[in-house]
Amino acid sequence: MTEETAQPNPVRLRTTLAGVPAYTPGKPAAPLEGVTAYKISSNENPYPPLPSVLEAVREAAGTINRYPDMGVTGLTAALAERLDVPSSHVATGTGSVAVLAQLINITCDPGDEVIYAWRSFEAYPIVVALAGASPVQVPLDADARHDLDAMAEAITERTRLILVCTPNNPTGPAVRADELRDFLAKVPQDVLVVIDEAYLEFTTEDTVPDALAIYREHPNVAVLRTFSKAYGLAGLRVGYAVAHEEVATALRKAATPFGVSDLAQEAAIASLTAYDELEVRVKELVGERERVVAALREQGWPVPDAQGNFVWLPLREDAVPFAQACQERGLTVRPFAGEGVRCTIGETEASDRLIEICGEWLTQRT
Repeated sequence: MTEETAQPNPVRLRTTLAGVPAYTPGKPAAPLEGVTAYKISSNENPYPPLPSVLEAVREAAGTINRYPDMGVTGLTAALAERLDVPSSHVATGTGSVAVLAQLINITCDPGDEVIYAWRSFEAYPIVVALAGASPVQVPLDADARHDLDAMAEAITERTRLILVCTPNNPTGPAVRADELRDFLAKVPQDVLVVIDEAYLEFTTEDTVPDALAIYREHPNVAVLRTFSKAYGLAGLRVGYAVAHEEVATALRKAATPFGVSDLAQEAAIASLTAYDELEVRVKELVGERERVVAALREQGWPVPDAQGNFVWLPLREDAVPFAQACQERGLTVRPFAGEGVRCTIGETEASDRLIEICGEWLTQRT
């Protein structure tokens, strides 16, 4: 059937979909003759899996004809032991994004409100809209940080969930422990506060909150984490939440049955076991991040505090042109039109190229 003769599909879809923004993934590095292309647009860990993790995946692959362990029992137990929490307080899912969607589904009816800072993680408005809830976006402050006072003021009788992304993706700063505790004192006890710590392992500031300690003190706090970033398992999709039993039980009820594969579970367990090796890599990425931030600030870039595995360039209307200039040099970055560009810390060569392009960009505009 040609495009001219195709008939409209009569299937009735949810009207909510009209307001759901599409997720924009980081583009793959485009090949460029004579130049090694680098993708620093998706906050991926540039290191390959550890040998012990690969071996765990190989062994698990021998049983992919069977359904995985629906309870994700081994990983749940390993996390409970490592984090010193009851196993009944751990809920897993296919990446932290899936667990986030479950959190919204268990707390929000259509029309209920979800508060989060903006700009923040691009998936937030998507999962909120798909649940039929109403997003309440609170602008970041002048330093690209969460404005927790403004977020507290945004709470209404319809508020059911609040997301605190720390460090904030894509801008980089983390919230401070004191301001987070002050904020929680203003939040009604029946509103769930989710501390999204996808980049926790890369933080170096002494003021970063101990989210697990805060969860222990507050029944309405949940902690969201992932194996995609520091652990380098982005392709296997496994994340988890730590929450009090009623919330964690509801999360497991809302999870996709058999969602976490045995390959993902075994890789995550092996990664926890080998964390000392992974931590060496994390520290190297943090050191590279500090080198990049120092170089860019010396050039004159107003780079916000960077506590993740990325840096933020507040280019505003120049975000897309800058990303295009990078693409022409074999470097793929992540532009947010009208706001800025996020650049992942990856290979040293990629960082050197980013620094070089940034220096040339400023020179051309002065």
